[in-house]
Amino acid sequence: MTATIEPEVGKSRRRKEDERLITGRTRWTDNIALPGMLHLAVLRSPFAHAKIVSIDTAAAKSAPGVIAVYTAQDLDPDGSIGMPCAWPITPDMKAPRRPVLAAGTVNFAGEGVAVVVARSSAEAHDALEEIDVEYDELPVILDMEAAIADGAPLVHKDLGTNTSAVWKFDSAEAGTGGNVEDAISSSEVVLKRRFRQQRLVPAFMEPRACVVDPTGTQITMWSATQIPHILRVMSALTLGIPEHKLRVIAPDVGGGFGGKIGVLPEEMMALLVAQKLGKPVKWNETRSETMLAAHHGRDQIQDITISATRDGQVTGLKVELLANLGAYNGLVGPGVPILGAFMFNAIYKIPAYHFACTNVYTTTTLTDAYRGAGRPEATFAIERIMDELAVELGMDPLELREKNWIKHEEFPFTTVCGLTYDSGNYEAATEKAKQLFDYEGLRAEQEKRRTSKDKVQLGIGISTFTEMCGLAPSRVLGSLDYGAGGWEYASIRMLPTGKVEVTTGASAHGQGHETAWSQIVADQLGVAFEDVEILHGDTQSSHKGLDTYGSRSLVVGGIAIVKAAEKVVAKAKPIAAHLLECAEDDLEFANGKFTVRGTETATTIGDVALAVFAAHNLPDGVEPSLDSDATFDPENFSFPHGTHLCAAEVDTETGRIKLRSYVCVDDVGVAVNPLIVEGQVHGGLAQGIAQALFEGTEHDESGTLTTGTFADYLLPSAADLPSFTTDRTETPSTTNPLGAKGVGEAGTIASTPAVVNAVIDAVRPFGVNDIEMPLTPMRVWHAIQHGTTDAGGPGRGEAGGGLGSIDATGGAQ
Repeated sequence: MTATIEPEVGKSRRRKEDERLITGRTRWTDNIALPGMLHLAVLRSPFAHAKIVSIDTAAAKSAPGVIAVYTAQDLDPDGSIGMPCAWPITPDMKAPRRPVLAAGTVNFAGEGVAVVVARSSAEAHDALEEIDVEYDELPVILDMEAAIADGAPLVHKDLGTNTSAVWKFDSAEAGTGGNVEDAISSSEVVLKRRFRQQRLVPAFMEPRACVVDPTGTQITMWSATQIPHILRVMSALTLGIPEHKLRVIAPDVGGGFGGKIGVLPEEMMALLVAQKLGKPVKWNETRSETMLAAHHGRDQIQDITISATRDGQVTGLKVELLANLGAYNGLVGPGVPILGAFMFNAIYKIPAYHFACTNVYTTTTLTDAYRGAGRPEATFAIERIMDELAVELGMDPLELREKNWIKHEEFPFTTVCGLTYDSGNYEAATEKAKQLFDYEGLRAEQEKRRTSKDKVQLGIGISTFTEMCGLAPSRVLGSLDYGAGGWEYASIRMLPTGKVEVTTGASAHGQGHETAWSQIVADQLGVAFEDVEILHGDTQSSHKGLDTYGSRSLVVGGIAIVKAAEKVVAKAKPIAAHLLECAEDDLEFANGKFTVRGTETATTIGDVALAVFAAHNLPDGVEPSLDSDATFDPENFSFPHGTHLCAAEVDTETGRIKLRSYVCVDDVGVAVNPLIVEGQVHGGLAQGIAQALFEGTEHDESGTLTTGTFADYLLPSAADLPSFTTDRTETPSTTNPLGAKGVGEAGTIASTPAVVNAVIDAVRPFGVNDIEMPLTPMRVWHAIQHGTTDAGGPGRGEAGGGLGSIDATGGAQ
């Protein structure tokens, strides 16, 4: 009998890539140094909106070490190059051309105006000071509502409007639910709220960078990108470079969070300059450039109307959004709110639903995908208004949620948006979270503090969420006018010594692919975990793929690996049968061995690989190869879910917030590596809590970004956050063979409303039902003093208004 080997899937292995990443003994884009390499530095506009009257580059061209200085006229004389947008959400979407360098007009503070090429980075940056640009300032447009008002100044005059597109979904028109206006007009309770999603910066550890080597017959680009395959295709289409003559490599990448999902003007600039000069060039942005000119996230105004019966049954939901695109369209920016459109109904059985989104241009940095991309915004709105509805009805907010959520026995469940949730158990996750959190005990303590008028009030925040992730299927994305599919590719190469090389189209930037993929392959082929090598991020070694975003790596890319492994076994089986002199039907495969059923006669898949290499004794007509590949296009999204509970103490005399307890129980289906899941959840929680309490961009009235450094744009460190209590329930996905669901965005999606709900719950006795994020002590204090629902008072950075830090238990100092 074949011995049983402990499966790898489900094992908490430490990540095999961490040694080189943590010690820095690896290759980042900025580490790359090529013979004769030149350096680029970009001159950026200090104005948010202005005509370029003239650019004098003469002094810069004669500066030490400078090789060349280019403007838009030099790199794109006929004005034909524009950055791609892969998601035109409506046929009539207004889309301005985004140039490589500003031509004629700058439309946000930080837009590139000229590029210096020099022998060193320092010389290139020094020469920027020698460029003389004359600007004629134009009116700035910062506010979304003002931008679409009659007579508003235009960001792009040729468009004739600041409205890019209006996208709508109506359940009555789609045949997936009732008429929302009828539901609202006939309901006993109707509640309206406005929520503001502030603008955020994807503050990845490694700034964006690229190196281009035009030497030889093929151009090679290294880029700190999430999307090497898409970057290759889009670069070829944008610049007319033959795709087979362009190789794109994403080496180890220091974080992304959606912030490295774009096709950048600087990447196109580097390609153009490298070809023009015939020399390798490098561009590496400064941290200030990241804050200023890398794309931003979120930035929505959400007007929400919910209707219900007096006993708490939700009858309708109406959502009207304004989404700030910034000055241009990002690669997928116009579609980000559309991803959220399908998630406002969340885990609830809402019978009637209407969604409308207006995408607006302003003179600000463009927005695009940021961790969760549309789903955190939707979850925030529905979980906030469910709390508000519970207050209106005098119900416990968990009781209200349970009354309306989909019960576990009702899966699969088709929602009011037409999506089919395949599996879930919201009751189990919530019950476990309540026990870990001591929900009843904290409610009792809260009541005691309120009765005694304690200066430190306790609030309890709830977020019960689900999300659609594993972005795919291709047909669904096509129906939404997305410019690409949702499939993923993998290949497996069996080496003669029994070792395994795997190529994957999913490109890691910190997720632990090399470890998780090795675990999957080890189980599928019965080889040792250590004997698997994962190759990724290079369009030459892994020639096909759709890359990494939207929690799709495991549930799409990982399944492609499973499918490729199945083909390897299928190709090996007739060869094993030939070697063992038996019929194929008599063979069983388990733990890496082909065994003749009912006997001890066996051969390993490694033995078969060596026999294939020698090719001395193969069945007639069988090619000497076990190598296999697969392209997987899922039939459905995956739908992880969870319950997050937060206890926050608020000092009513100072506005100080202390996160006393945070419990989350997530259901991500089958976890390939629970340790990686834990890390993903922790990282997501940090980002979601940061939106609630810390982060947010600010502009002055001239459109200048006033939060352009980490001294002004506040990020929490590990020491600034509480210890998290995390756990899992498991309802396997029914739409993939691993039973897995995505996890990369879960913590970010769920945590923001949990924290805000906790703070609002604490100060609600003072007449406060909303405070604009981030919930700084000054904003909280001002709301308590005035019983207001807006931000009010001095903002961050003004006297007494800074958030300061949060102590190890989460309290603002």
